[in-house]
Amino acid sequence: MGGGGSALRVCADHRGGINWLSLSPDGQRLLTGSEDGTARLWSTADGQCCALLQGHESYVTFCHLEDEAAFTCSADHTIRRWDVLTGQCLQVYRGHTSIVNRILVANNQLFSSSYDRTARVWSVDEGQMCREFRGHRNCVLTVAYSAPWDLPGAPCMEEAVAGGLLVTGSTDGTAKVWQVASGCCHQTLRGHTGAVLCLVLDTPGHTAFTGSTDATIRAWDILSGEQLRVFREHQGSVICLEREGSGGFRAGPAADPPCSSSQLVNRLVYSGSADRTVKCWLADTGERVRTFTAHRRSVSALKYHAGTLFTGSGDACARAFDAQSGELRRVFRGHAFIINCLQVHGQVLYTASHDGALRLWDVRGLRGAPPPMRSLSRLFSNKGCRRTAPAPPAPRSWAFPAERK
Repeated sequence: MGGGGSALRVCADHRGGINWLSLSPDGQRLLTGSEDGTARLWSTADGQCCALLQGHESYVTFCHLEDEAAFTCSADHTIRRWDVLTGQCLQVYRGHTSIVNRILVANNQLFSSSYDRTARVWSVDEGQMCREFRGHRNCVLTVAYSAPWDLPGAPCMEEAVAGGLLVTGSTDGTAKVWQVASGCCHQTLRGHTGAVLCLVLDTPGHTAFTGSTDATIRAWDILSGEQLRVFREHQGSVICLEREGSGGFRAGPAADPPCSSSQLVNRLVYSGSADRTVKCWLADTGERVRTFTAHRRSVSALKYHAGTLFTGSGDACARAFDAQSGELRRVFRGHAFIINCLQVHGQVLYTASHDGALRLWDVRGLRGAPPPMRSLSRLFSNKGCRRTAPAPPAPRSWAFPAERK
């Protein structure tokens, strides 16, 4: 049932759990954000740490990496922009009044969501808030953006979508669609009976998929607000969502925000759940295609790459499944605690965990061939990473800790 994966083990200098991992568009760098209040840049060429990003006054909740700039957000209520070559902080974005949960950069704009019940959009270069989106009754967990060129050009819609649409998910059980240009709420998506934990967009189809603690996934038309279908079969909270051909997104410390303009390949959506399974669904009908089992705890992260579905779990293992057959191809063991994020670049899988380690794994030979006899790997070690530690708190992603001022 799947051979063991050989590891290129990177023990980072982080002295706290890694909440998020972001890959630059050019694939040259990785960015990790940690409970220790720092972020680190890593080279994908050799696994070496390129820069230490220091300045936040509390833990880093999320990070986003562009080719020339890195962005981090924190429980200190701020967002920071960093130079990827020097590690220098270029800008501090202030205005949120509580923990900043999520950020995404699109169309030269910076979007953020917070425990203060708002989402905001900022000028990337000037550091000024351009718009505040206020209306949720509880914290805003997840955000996604649909650019204006991905939306219909009907005359009645031109003004509404001129600046694109922002979609937010909240612990109040709703998702909201916002007009970025005006800041007005375009639609409120009501139907979930629990917190909205994760969200992905199929932008050309102007469809949003939301996952919730009510154990369902729902599909919505973001222009009309109509609920299109409900995906029911999970027996626990839906923690993460992934669509083929794009990054997944979850409420936890999941791949970068899904603002790709590509259509759903084969119209498939994957969902990871607290019921220890991943399910694959036909996006257009809500029909379940297959179920991926073998996880011993909740499924906390998903990544689809080149016909392989990678999963991260609370059982501290990552797994590789053949996406078409559902067959378990490989298990990657070595982390001590929950895996919060996955990325794949070239022939390497990157996993970030609440144990504070970033690990690199050889993924050659997954398409039906046996695992390689010889590892790609080198071992990078340092004083800051411990193999054992007291059990950490539950991940801040979907456990919803009490808000800290």
